[in-house]
Amino acid sequence: MDMVGQFPLFYFPEYGSAWMMGVTGTIHMLASHTSVGAAMLFAFLAYKAYKEDRSDLYPYMKKYGMFLLIFSYVIGSITGPGIWYTATAASPRGISALIHNFVWVWATEWVFFVYEVIGVFALVYFMDKIDRKTHLKLTFSFAIASVGTLALIIGIISFMMWPGTEAFYATGSASDAFFGVNTFPHMFLRIGFMIMMSGVIGMLISSAMKRENPELSDELTKTMGYVSMIGGFVTLFFFMWYMGTLPENAYAVFAFQKDQIILNRLYLTALFSLYFILAILKPRFISVPLASAMIFVILIGGLWQGEKLRESMRKPYVAGQYIYSNQLISRDVEGKGIKNELPLIAEKGLLVATPWIPEHLKNLTEGNQLEAGELLVKMSCSHCHSLEKTGVYRPLQARLQGMPKEGIKAIIDSIGEGAFLYMPKLALPEDEKEAMAAWLAAQNY
Repeated sequence: MDMVGQFPLFYFPEYGSAWMMGVTGTIHMLASHTSVGAAMLFAFLAYKAYKEDRSDLYPYMKKYGMFLLIFSYVIGSITGPGIWYTATAASPRGISALIHNFVWVWATEWVFFVYEVIGVFALVYFMDKIDRKTHLKLTFSFAIASVGTLALIIGIISFMMWPGTEAFYATGSASDAFFGVNTFPHMFLRIGFMIMMSGVIGMLISSAMKRENPELSDELTKTMGYVSMIGGFVTLFFFMWYMGTLPENAYAVFAFQKDQIILNRLYLTALFSLYFILAILKPRFISVPLASAMIFVILIGGLWQGEKLRESMRKPYVAGQYIYSNQLISRDVEGKGIKNELPLIAEKGLLVATPWIPEHLKNLTEGNQLEAGELLVKMSCSHCHSLEKTGVYRPLQARLQGMPKEGIKAIIDSIGEGAFLYMPKLALPEDEKEAMAAWLAAQNY
């Protein structure tokens, strides 16, 4: 009998599986983005120190490096595997697609990452033990390795939104998957944000030096203000380019949140522009508590909101515009020998075509309809929605509150079309849709 390649379901109550990936990923992004941005900043500071014979800059770089070791490389090294664990549990076929398409790209990125880890230790611990020219070369190689990890990862992340070219579906080639219309705007968007983050973190370090060297603290705070301002401008410029390179389904999601997103970005731009101008004009106003608070604002208002937007705009797909967020394959990828599973599911049903379904649910009856309906809803919807009445993340029941079974069934029938284009098409037999509608309606009371 034909079967789909579904894995057993992972569902995190109240929040949903996607939320857990989002929390882990956002923390990791803050740590990793700070690391790459700091590597470029270190190259600038090391060059300045070498050319201008500024030995006073090295203690600042050492303090910054120690912060990186604790913040970026410890937290980043914990949350990095955390992403793999949560993604493998919540979206096994999505992570499988990335591995099978980019295994050698990822292997190369890990080589760069190992060099990064060794490089940051060498920069911090050998700063006073090697000559400045050697230190400068080491700093530049560290920056190149950091940007290299970014460039490789961006191609993989961009594939999650949209494969590089249409040829990928015929060839299955990694290069056709990697290089696309939004790969480079996406990369430069993140580079801008990383530069800005390096400046924001740099203000925290420089403001902590006020007591020991107020003049140097003021100079470095002012410099970090300029660095942050430049990074912010680059981020905004490439964000506008990036938004023009997205697939059609992304705009369908964006349209629902457009006003809120634009307002959020305007508030953030105004707030951080004032903060950077304050750092440039009145550096002594920048304190450790204020700098820490602004890092938190970037995490919640900037990075978290941005990652949520990017994840949402991928819908209904989780990778490559061929794997739905509910893990079903929605089109052929001849180059990889991958077949569209929707016709099989429409004919056999998800309960019959999925290997791990309990035997007593394989055949729908009046007696098991609600139990089967609950399982079908979890399989089809829980990757994007929480299902409990008290659910936090896109609570499904709250959106269907008070609706009768017939109304819910009509919505299920229209999913993947018209106003619901951003949701995976539920190509299910009528009895399975009826079971889903019956269970959802039963939760309304």
